[in-house]
Order: sequence, then structure tokens, then C-alpha cells
Amino acid sequence: MPISFRDSILRLRRTYRDNREMGYMHVLSLFCIQIILLLVLVAETTAKVPAIIVFGDSSVDAGNNNVISTFLKSNFKPYGRDFEGGLPTGRFCNGRIPPDFISEAFGLKPAVPAYLDPLYSISDFATGVCFASAGTGYDNATSNVLNVIPLWKELEYYKDYQNKLRAFVGDRKANEILSEALYLMSLGTNDFLENYYTIPTRRSQFTVRQYEDFLVGLARNFITELYHLGGRKISLTGVPPMGCLPLERTTNIMGQHTCLQEYNDVAMEFNGKLEGLASQLKRELPGLRLLYTRTAHDTVDQIIRTPAAYGFQVTGMACCATGTFEMSYLCNEHSITCRDANKYVFWDAFHPTEKTNQIISQKLIPILLAEFQ
Repeated sequence: MPISFRDSILRLRRTYRDNREMGYMHVLSLFCIQIILLLVLVAETTAKVPAIIVFGDSSVDAGNNNVISTFLKSNFKPYGRDFEGGLPTGRFCNGRIPPDFISEAFGLKPAVPAYLDPLYSISDFATGVCFASAGTGYDNATSNVLNVIPLWKELEYYKDYQNKLRAFVGDRKANEILSEALYLMSLGTNDFLENYYTIPTRRSQFTVRQYEDFLVGLARNFITELYHLGGRKISLTGVPPMGCLPLERTTNIMGQHTCLQEYNDVAMEFNGKLEGLASQLKRELPGLRLLYTRTAHDTVDQIIRTPAAYGFQVTGMACCATGTFEMSYLCNEHSITCRDANKYVFWDAFHPTEKTNQIISQKLIPILLAEFQ
């Protein structure tokens, strides 16, 4: 059982009484340790969930790609220029990404750390951890394109995390954290744009509708396995209006660089199938609280249609470099980057600015709080 506030005070008093003859400095040091533990306990009582646990792609990757052998990285300037301290973290953004805003809104830390980041340990991960990898997808073939972490490997890291968490807080507390944590899933875009529409293999095997069904089957398998590992509160995010990403608009020459409607239609259709999957799994898996949300898609769509209503000036190009095709190493410290990213919907040719992420999160957070706190 969690230690109550009253029990912590009593423990603090006993520590002082039992050690009052051991010397002032020793007692003071023990006192300080107890105060730190007390502050942690108070923080736990104010949080809406004990932890935020993240799976997915670059939309939610906090920096796991920093330490793997891939060209798809963002741990260099100008990425992170508006993050606290102005440091690039490996987030594909000028600042924070949705899991960071969600974590803070749920009473936890303002940034969810990447599991592979050597600067953090299990004491940091106990209240939030990110396993996501930029460039990945539901399909293993998608992660192979740029040699990133496949979704099955994200789950293996999660199992490793479970073992470390149990060693850190004990089995009972760990099981409580794992069952009460909020799990965020955000991926799928790369399966279409990086894989299906770019590499011919899957197109030779599936029509786009069949490929959607194939991905939904993989999503089903992943969520089911996560459930059997103890996950109960899961938020499943669909894909954005993919045809409106600056990179896709750049290549839409015949359409005068407008949004590519074919890709947007696929996004809508795929999202609808994910929503159906969520309904099915909730009926099949007792105790599963699975929420499909199309908030990210609909919010980006609304922003692109009426940018001025949200304070944006530029929707078709990104802030970094020419804003038409650059991302990762093509968006670097030598790039000419816009002065005010808040005027841009997109930071690079594939990823939203912090402001866009914040708006998406502000619309999503009340839904998540209502469902999961």
C-alpha cells in the first residue's frame, strides 16, 4: 500500500528521535533525505496517474534515436531551440511534444524522458518513460527503411523496464504503476509515407485498403500483448492529414502544392478502422480502457483550414530551412530558420511546431482526464 502523508510524518519524527544522539550533522542529513521522500510522496498523491508510458514514432519520440545507428536523428540545433535550456533532445520539434504536455497536465513531470537516454535512470522512468522511435511504424518493414527501432522492440524495452521497475519499487507497487499508468500510442504515418508509397514491396503485396487492414491487425496484436503485460489505460492516436505535410505538398506539383487529397482520404479511412478496432478490443479484453482519439487529426485539419483562428501565418511550408523538404540532418545549425516558429504550423517538413503540439494537447487533455484520471 502507498505510504500515507500521516505515516510519512510519523516516520520522520521517529527518525529524528532514534538518531538524536548520533550527532547533529548525521541527523540533519537523514532529515533531508526524509524530506525528499516526503515531497515525492506528496507529488504522487497529486498526480492523476502514476506514470505516462509512450510508444510510437517521431510524433512522440523524446530522443531514443539519439543512441541507435540511424540517419534519422534530431539531437542537434536548431531542433530544441525553444525547449527548456535551448537544448536539442532528440525530439523532432523546436520544443515540447504532446506526451510532455500531457504528463504535466496529469500532475507529473513536464517532459517524458527517452528510455535509451543515458542521462536518466529507473528513478526518472518510474513516473514516465518513452519507448518511441522516429521513423517506425506498425509494420516491421517500415522500421527497416531507416534502421530505427521496430514496434516489437519497443515492447521488449518495455518488458525490460518492468523488470527494473519491480527491482526499484517492489512487485506490488510496480504492478500498481503499470496497471494505473496512462499509455500513449501514436504511429502509422511512416507506414504509408515512408514505406507503402515510397518502397514498392508492400504495394506489390497489398492494395492500400488491404494494407490498412494489415496495419490494423498489427495494432490489434500490439495492444493485446500490452494488455497481457498489465496495461489497462491506453490512448490510441490516429494519423494526421498526411497529404498536408509540407513534404507532401512540395511533391504535389500537378496540384499546385495544395494538400494531397489521396493521402488525406487514406488517413481518414485508416483512422476509422483504428476506431473500430478500439471498440472491438474493449469488448474482448475485460478491464481494458482503450480510447481511440482523432483529436490530433482533426485539430491539424482545422488549423490548416483556418490558421488565423489559431494565430498561425504559414501552413504550407515549415519553419526550418526552405520549409519544403528538409528534416533531420537537412534541418541543421547552418539552415536559415524562421525567427518566430509560433507563426508556423510545421517545424520541419514532417513535424509540427511546439505551438501546434500544444494546441493539439490542449484539445486532447480534457478528453484524457475525463476518461483516465
